[in-house]
Amino acid sequence: MGHLKMQMPTGVNGIEDQYEQCGFGYPNKTTIACMINAEIGSVLAVMRRNVRWGVHYMSDDDQSEHFLVQSLKTLRRQIFSWQNPWHSINPALYLQPFLDVIQSDETGAPITGVALSSVYKILTLDVIDQSTVNVVDTMDLVVDAVTSCRFEVTDPGSEEVVLMKILQVLLACVKSRASVILSNQHICTIVNTCFRIVHQAGTKGELLQRIARYTMHELVRCIFFHLQEIDIAEHALINGSSTSKQETCELNDEHASASRQYENGSLNSAYDGQPSYMSLASRTSPVVTETVMPENTTIASSDKESDLQELQLMTEPYGVPCMVEIFHFLCSLLNVVEHMGMNPKSNTLTFDEDVPLFALTLINSAIELGGPSFRHHPRLLSLIQDEVFHILMQFGLSMSPLVLSLVCSIVLNLYHHLRTELKLQLEAFFSCVILRLAQSKYGASYQQQEVLMEALVDLCRQKTFMVEMYVNFDCDITCSNVFEDIANLLSKSAFPVNNPLSSMHILALDGLIAVVQGMADRIGNGFVGSENSPVNFEEYTPFWLEQCENFGDPNDWVPFIRRRKYFKRRLMIGADHFNRDAKKGLEFLQGTHLLPDKLDPQSVACILRFTAGLDKNVIGDYLGNHDEFCVQVLREFARTFDFQDMTLDTALRIFLETFRLPGESQKIHRVLEAFSERYYEQSPHILANKDAALVLSYSIIMLNTDQHNVQVKKKMTEADFIRNNRLINGGSDLPREFLSEIYHSICKNEIRTTPESGFGSPGMTPSQWISLIHKSKKTAPYIVSDSRAYLDYDMFVILSGPTIAAVSVVFDNAENEEVYQTCIDGFLAIAKISAYYHLENVLDDLIVCLCKFFTILDPLSVEESVLAFGDDTKARLVTETVFTIASRYGDYIRTGWRNILDCILRLHKLGLLPTHLASDAVDESDISTETGHGKLKSKSLSSTHLHSISTPKRSSGLLSRFSQLLSLSTDEPRTIPTEEQLAAHQQAVQTIQKCHINSIFTESKFLQAESLLQLVRSLIIAGAQSQKGNKISQGEESSVFCLELLVAITLNNRDRIGLLWKGVYEHIFNIVKSTVMPCVLVEKAVFGLLRICHRLLPYKENMADELLKSLQLILKLDALVADAYYEQITQEVSRLVKANASRIRSHLGWRTITSLLSVTARHLEASEVGFATLSFIMSDGTHLLPANYILCIDAARQFAESHVGLVGRSIVSLDLMAGSFNCLQKWTSDAKQAAKEEEVEKMLKDIGEMWLRLLQGLRKVCLDQREEVRNHALLSLQKCMTEAVGTHLPCDLWLQCFDQVIFTLLDDLLDIAQVNSQKNYRNIEETLILALKLLFKVFLELLKELSQLEAFCKLWVGVLIHAEKYAKVKIRGKRSEKLQLVVPELVKNALVVMKSKGILVESSGLEENSLWEVTWLHVKNIDPSLQSDVFQEHDSEQLQQKQIETVGDLEHDANISVPSNEKLDQDGAGIG
Repeated sequence: MGHLKMQMPTGVNGIEDQYEQCGFGYPNKTTIACMINAEIGSVLAVMRRNVRWGVHYMSDDDQSEHFLVQSLKTLRRQIFSWQNPWHSINPALYLQPFLDVIQSDETGAPITGVALSSVYKILTLDVIDQSTVNVVDTMDLVVDAVTSCRFEVTDPGSEEVVLMKILQVLLACVKSRASVILSNQHICTIVNTCFRIVHQAGTKGELLQRIARYTMHELVRCIFFHLQEIDIAEHALINGSSTSKQETCELNDEHASASRQYENGSLNSAYDGQPSYMSLASRTSPVVTETVMPENTTIASSDKESDLQELQLMTEPYGVPCMVEIFHFLCSLLNVVEHMGMNPKSNTLTFDEDVPLFALTLINSAIELGGPSFRHHPRLLSLIQDEVFHILMQFGLSMSPLVLSLVCSIVLNLYHHLRTELKLQLEAFFSCVILRLAQSKYGASYQQQEVLMEALVDLCRQKTFMVEMYVNFDCDITCSNVFEDIANLLSKSAFPVNNPLSSMHILALDGLIAVVQGMADRIGNGFVGSENSPVNFEEYTPFWLEQCENFGDPNDWVPFIRRRKYFKRRLMIGADHFNRDAKKGLEFLQGTHLLPDKLDPQSVACILRFTAGLDKNVIGDYLGNHDEFCVQVLREFARTFDFQDMTLDTALRIFLETFRLPGESQKIHRVLEAFSERYYEQSPHILANKDAALVLSYSIIMLNTDQHNVQVKKKMTEADFIRNNRLINGGSDLPREFLSEIYHSICKNEIRTTPESGFGSPGMTPSQWISLIHKSKKTAPYIVSDSRAYLDYDMFVILSGPTIAAVSVVFDNAENEEVYQTCIDGFLAIAKISAYYHLENVLDDLIVCLCKFFTILDPLSVEESVLAFGDDTKARLVTETVFTIASRYGDYIRTGWRNILDCILRLHKLGLLPTHLASDAVDESDISTETGHGKLKSKSLSSTHLHSISTPKRSSGLLSRFSQLLSLSTDEPRTIPTEEQLAAHQQAVQTIQKCHINSIFTESKFLQAESLLQLVRSLIIAGAQSQKGNKISQGEESSVFCLELLVAITLNNRDRIGLLWKGVYEHIFNIVKSTVMPCVLVEKAVFGLLRICHRLLPYKENMADELLKSLQLILKLDALVADAYYEQITQEVSRLVKANASRIRSHLGWRTITSLLSVTARHLEASEVGFATLSFIMSDGTHLLPANYILCIDAARQFAESHVGLVGRSIVSLDLMAGSFNCLQKWTSDAKQAAKEEEVEKMLKDIGEMWLRLLQGLRKVCLDQREEVRNHALLSLQKCMTEAVGTHLPCDLWLQCFDQVIFTLLDDLLDIAQVNSQKNYRNIEETLILALKLLFKVFLELLKELSQLEAFCKLWVGVLIHAEKYAKVKIRGKRSEKLQLVVPELVKNALVVMKSKGILVESSGLEENSLWEVTWLHVKNIDPSLQSDVFQEHDSEQLQQKQIETVGDLEHDANISVPSNEKLDQDGAGIG
């Protein structure tokens, strides 16, 4: 037997000791002697007051003195003469006289009381300890003397005093330093004595009752505190042998539990009447006459085979044996309540709850002090697992709130200390007590529900409780879903259905929040293997045989648990299929690989045995089927049971509780046959063979029907039952006692396959409890979780939905700010967990629930809503919470953005949002976007700064806004706001400031892509919905605000513009497309688009074309809209070009820019800025590129042709066009230096095309009505042509130039001169002369190159024909004298040059040179004298005939080119 350590328990406090020493060591020897002497005097003084003792003192004969007096006097004489140290003096010498007085029948209560006080004082002096001489015998004397105290009762008061002092001395014995040498028997005797006093105190005064109970409580605490001090190793040997004996005893007795309860009941009934304890009022009596605890007396006297061993255990220093007996005793106190006919689960408070409260309190104290040490002592642990917990299950159904609360406290302690040893017991308590009675539908009172809910919430506050419930029960195929049931219970209990919020609802809310908060606290404490990977398996594995390698290593048990939970989920689905159709259910399980492709009996049997939720009727029908496979399944099903050491009726109960016995006799026979075979295989002790088991099983079924069927009037007696079972045990009779026990068991407890419904039925039958105890020995270990988040994801998926709903309902019905804050804490915790595990749907649902409480503007006016919002604590808390979630966990919000934006829009309508909310989201430090004033100054929000996008003017000043809200009418005097109104407004403002709404948009650059995309989509949807609203003004304000935010987000996410661009552009496109009148919305759309392009071009050159292409949308604006904003648009385009000209490289991009600039040529206000921008591009050729050359030329032409500006601008435009030829020359030079000849050829070809387009553009301006512009254009055209002569352009290109530019120009001018009046085209004659001079100048400069061409003759004829036309042209009805003079001179000059260069040579034959004949044919029509002037010796007559023959064909060839030229001109003009 293990020994106790010397130190006293520091946590146990006794009754106050007025003599307790403060120092260490022993008191002075003389001091102790004086104290003892004083006590002797006190006893003698009290004795002298009694006449009986006083007579002896009056006598002279000392010998006649009573031996009690003599012993005291002797001690007084000796006490000062002892020389040895005090601890070496035998304590019996100075204690014995006092003990004699205590044990004497002759002393009265006062004397006995003083003697007890003396003993108490000596014990508390701490002079007796483990090293004191003869301490064992001394403590034995003290305990025996006090427990057998005898005294003569004189009055009730003195009797109570003595009893209190007995308690005092006994407690001092247990608390003293020498208590470690007290034996187990001593402790049992002390506890027994104290309890008897407790019981007797029921008829005494209240003080004695309280002291007696307190002493009993302190005794138990002291005793079980020492459990921690016991040497575990040494006790393991002794307890092991004791446990083996005890377990063997219990297993041999098949109905041990029932008989033990019966014994306890009968033995404890002895103390039901007062005379059996003592009759102190009438006679002298010992305090203790018999032992209360039956185990003690049994161990000491009845078990003859183990007398020596038990006596040895009981005489050793106290430890586990006495604690076992104390537990047995306390359990017997609780069992007696049941046998007294008081059903604790259905009883009212009228039954005496004093005894169960007392016993349960002591049990609770023992468990509190013993703690985890119980698991090291199998006997104690076995008691707790079986007897103690079974009693807790029974009293857990008590109607008494006190009893129920105490039971829950004990269970909480057991969970804390011993949960690893009580897995199935805890499951049973949660399922049958807490989860059952906490619901009103089972008939429990409100007090019961409240107590159980408090207990459940206390458990939920344990950090790992819900995790362990999920791991050990929800993920165990053979256990119920405790975690899920608790979550559902808490969420349902929090719902105030048609009732105001009560304490029950708040309790349930606290439980839910505690669970969620625990998960939130564990965030970040995961481990390497915590990925939420799905469980997949492709082939069948017997899941009931799977084992975890190491339940202590999360890397092993977490995947194992997840896999097992997957099995369980699939089994639950399979159970639903099976309940509808057994065959289809098995096929489904085969499809999920929970059954093999080819069914085998064992697999099916295990499915039927271990799958929860199966219909017991369907199982019974399947097992009773005559099909051979079903019969094999039935046998395997029976083999899944463990009937070892069970009585037949208990085994049959357990077997039949798993399914409903079929009604057909053949099916019953098959079922009972399988059962009997299995039972006989495991318990062949009494039965001779399996046939005996089968017959007796049949007989039990018949007895059960007979006894519990109301239609059977004549019931079977015990004799009938015994007679019916004669000679069934292999031809002999079964023991009569055996059959009698079965008979009474069946009569008392009906065999039921399903529990009764309603509150009155027991949560767990005795047979179920027996089965549970057997299963607990083989069940999987209880997994203890730490503070790491192993399975929180799986748990939260189950918990989140009900929790959000429950907390929302409580928040909706709450009226207390403390409850508000609790709910808000819960919401934030849910959001944190949802974000951490990327549960976007959960987070969206949470936001939807929260936004439902944001009810401002419904249906109040704006003015009322601001004040209502400030006064409404709930609305303000919700607002802060919603935006806190959006700021912290925006990455994981999806559809919830719509609800958040709805809240923002409502605040915007109230004017509570800060100004420049949207523009603050973008850094504008590097770009200035100040614009001029538009035409719609009263409506335009861009009249100050385009980038300063603000809320409506009424929100610019919150306090001034508030004062406006309080004005009911402009005609009435403005009211002064009250202090309450000012306070409400201030609260509203402070709430919005705390929300930091702008951070949603300023931090949008950090949002995950999917969340950002959803935010943008939500803004687009919100803006579109606002456009469709009934109130146009409010709808437009909201649409504008959404557009501002959209632009801000787009600019803030320039690195992800590709993700957002499509949606943003489509939204702006829809706005522009649907707008036909100028308004703020379309203004914001257009300038927002420009702003996006402006800001993003420097960073997104790869998207430059797409961004610039989007600006073509501006060209699609309605005319009225475009006219209103084009000046600002042009300014923005100008800034864009000046900042990004070097980044625009593509033809597509420049086409958009030049198109926008070209439009401004017709716009009075915009043309100046537009032309300045074009000049910036074309001046010095800095930004002219092959990609934009033709486009810029065309734009410059339009400015040159425009009559909006001054003539000077047109002249400058022409200069820009002419000056651009320098770029062509430079590009030509660069091209010739290119390495590859192919590239050179291509580049030169492109440059030639650009030159030709330049000439065509100038040609068109040459037709302008304004004389200065026409003539300057002609000069510019001449310059571009003459300068191009030295660039070695291809001759074919020059032919195109003549054909498409010069000839066409001459024809067009000729038409203008003939058709239009002088008023429209002033001095057109001068223009014609300039044009004709241009023709001959270019022709002559290119004469050498052109003369080498085959088409030279045709070209020359064309020149002559146009000269002829100009010579004959009539302007205002008469020929021009100037032209008649100029044309011949120009032709003559050309002829002379041609003659000098040998091109025009006189020929003798028509075939040799037709140029000669054709020339003179046309020259004659111009001026006949020219031939003679140039060729004086030429005979014109000889050539006349040849001229007539050839001129027709040449004229035709020369003239037909004109219409084709026009076509080319038109085509060319359309390019770009």
